[in-house]
Amino acid sequence: MKENWRPTADIETLRERARLLASVRRFFSAREVLEVETPVLGQGGSTDVHLVSLSTMARTDRGQRRLWLQTSPEFHMKRLLAAGSGPIFQLAKSFRDGEVGARHNIEFTMLEWYRPGCSLAEMIDETATLVATILPRFHGPVVHYRYRALFHTHLALDPFTTSLETLRRLAAEHGQMSAHTLADEGRDTCLDLLMSMVIEPHLGRNELSVVVDYPASQAALARRHQDADGEWVASRFELYLDGIELANGYDELTDAAEQRARFVEDNAERRHLGLGEVDMDERLLSALEHGMPESAGVALGIDRLIQLALGKARLEDVLTFSTPNC
Repeated sequence: MKENWRPTADIETLRERARLLASVRRFFSAREVLEVETPVLGQGGSTDVHLVSLSTMARTDRGQRRLWLQTSPEFHMKRLLAAGSGPIFQLAKSFRDGEVGARHNIEFTMLEWYRPGCSLAEMIDETATLVATILPRFHGPVVHYRYRALFHTHLALDPFTTSLETLRRLAAEHGQMSAHTLADEGRDTCLDLLMSMVIEPHLGRNELSVVVDYPASQAALARRHQDADGEWVASRFELYLDGIELANGYDELTDAAEQRARFVEDNAERRHLGLGEVDMDERLLSALEHGMPESAGVALGIDRLIQLALGKARLEDVLTFSTPNC
């Protein structure tokens, strides 16, 4: 049995990890993108009903306050953009409770970067170039897919019009669970389950797969626009390789009132589902009110990319100490 004090990854793997992280820093330095460092604790957390934020009570100069471990550095980095930072990137420790498995760890490293004045298409190109830099053995094409078309191809259904009852039934069937388990779940939860169980395994096979035009309800902190069919969709993309989601990019929402409304809607849904509410980040909303430049941003799971680069079976194989061994 492995001694429980030892690192999760072997030392040679950690040397390779350091080499790859240095390559990431060179990539952005060559493009004059400023490296920044922001807090892992914030005044607010992610209200997203699909994420579970961790929080702690801390003694501050204002007495006991609840602080939230950040699920990504997004909120703080957007405040920097509003302050005039220009293009920025960060390799940030992030935290999501309950995310444990071959591709997950509760504490992980997120590579996140933002470019004012940049289009989503340009960020897709830059993300693909970065992946090719870290994975020089990979020479496949970059192939774009519309979310709606993927559901037509793999499930013969329209994710925008199929009834919730049908989505619940199909999600239960593919997840080998009872329909009762999903009786209270909404459209997005069922679509997410079908996406992960049925569609994602087919993505990124000998190519970089880019998925666009997600439902507008899945915009999170991204803008929305009308697609070629006149449907309102999220202005975002996800990038896949070998069936693994690597990156999530947004044409960033800069409207403070709209962002506040989405936070309020998220917390209402959390109450409906019996989940705890999460404090809204008022400082982010103030930054948006001040004025954040039109920007595009990408969040990339750097641990997953390193896992692929080194051919490791589990995420913990590239971490110094995984959550159970910390």
